Amino acid sequence: MTDCHGNGRARLAGTAAGRRGCGGGGRARQTGAVQKRVYTGHLDPGAADYVYLPVDVPAGTTRLAVRYSYDRPPLAAGTVGNACDAGIFDQRGLDTGFRGWSGGARDRFELSAADATPGYLPGPVEPGRWHVVLGPYTVAPGGLDYTVEVTFDDAPVVGEPAVHHPPASTGRGPGWYRGDCHLHTVYSDGGRTPAQVAAAARARGLDFINSSEHNTPASHRIWGEHAGDDLLILTGEEITTRNGHCLAIGLPPGSWIDWRYRAADGVFADHAARVRELGGLVVPAHPYGQCVACSWKFGYEQADAVEVWNGPWSIGNEAALATWDGTLVAGRFLPAMGNSDAHRDGDVVGLPQTVVHAEALSATGIKAGLAAGRSYLADDAAVTVSLAATADGRTAGIGERLAVAPDAPVTVRLAVTGVPAGTVRLVTDRGLVHAAPLPGPVEWRTTARYTSYVRAEVRHADADAALPYGSMAALTNPIFLDG
Repeated sequence: MTDCHGNGRARLAGTAAGRRGCGGGGRARQTGAVQKRVYTGHLDPGAADYVYLPVDVPAGTTRLAVRYSYDRPPLAAGTVGNACDAGIFDQRGLDTGFRGWSGGARDRFELSAADATPGYLPGPVEPGRWHVVLGPYTVAPGGLDYTVEVTFDDAPVVGEPAVHHPPASTGRGPGWYRGDCHLHTVYSDGGRTPAQVAAAARARGLDFINSSEHNTPASHRIWGEHAGDDLLILTGEEITTRNGHCLAIGLPPGSWIDWRYRAADGVFADHAARVRELGGLVVPAHPYGQCVACSWKFGYEQADAVEVWNGPWSIGNEAALATWDGTLVAGRFLPAMGNSDAHRDGDVVGLPQTVVHAEALSATGIKAGLAAGRSYLADDAAVTVSLAATADGRTAGIGERLAVAPDAPVTVRLAVTGVPAGTVRLVTDRGLVHAAPLPGPVEWRTTARYTSYVRAEVRHADADAALPYGSMAALTNPIFLDG
């Protein structure tokens, strides 16, 4: 399911409204070993995506705590209200000093060398100019009044943060592996702990997951406690901008990708390149998400794959499917993925899941399989799909290419288990070419002159006005016929 509490983009040189929001400078009072500064301000509609409040951290501070609030006036139905996100950058500056982000999930956070609120990075609280970041997600017609309290404590801090990065491999060899690469925990706006997500993944028959908190790598150091030979855990991020969300899958633990931009800024290609430099995959998420700022506006030129199926099947997924199929018709293969985007109890981990053929259950193997499109999507671990095209004694499977003479006969075979009733649909660059009821195997014949690719959809027998073809049980990436 798509999340409705995203974060955003930054113009580091704010608008006039943004600069007014930075005013006030804070008023401080000394209370023994603890100092507090209070910042107040007003943001008008159209304020900068991010407002940076300069905070001068005194020497000797061992723990920094932030609490913020803003007004939520009653409004007429249909009128946009106030919603404001928050995070912080340290004395290293606004480019490299990221120390945490909680979006709108929390109204307070703290950090020290020993610990930090989930979503934030523990580490020394060095003196110098820090910045509390406010992200006015939506602003009511009358504006947004905010108050930010920053507390500095110099009490001794004992201990060091535990670091348990997940291993990059499980030791398991070639096979088909099931995974969910879009999941949230209490480290961003989710309701589950990492332990609960890992347990849910195992209960759903998954072999791998990817950590994808909004705009923060804070959970990366925790996931090693929950990985095992039976569950590979990749670390990543959901890059949550004001023009859509994007999964960075399989980053080195601790890697952070910036998200403070819009499509018009023309910098997404640079950030996508950074993801790939780090060995990750760039995967636009829920391209037609219905929440504010969730739909994808950056195009697909920089994508390595696309999340066609997000959460329970919906009209938004139908739209993503149609767009994806259009890229295939145009001659570009952008592998499809399916992920749950599960946030809290009631959201089913592994609904859907991507089933990928990999040379090993390792970060490298899974990413290679996903990038190659050697995968299909399913709504449950009980669902299996086998799709193959055969000609002249040679066979190609999902995500593969079959070289064949233009008029040589090609036989396409599909077998499905775990879906007792429904409809199988074979789709090519010409559209729907074959449909058959389940259960039972499917066989269809074609040529490369007639068909450039073939893919399969497996639909449940629950068609209605909203979903006229029925909800999706499984969806494959295509087989290509090169004639």
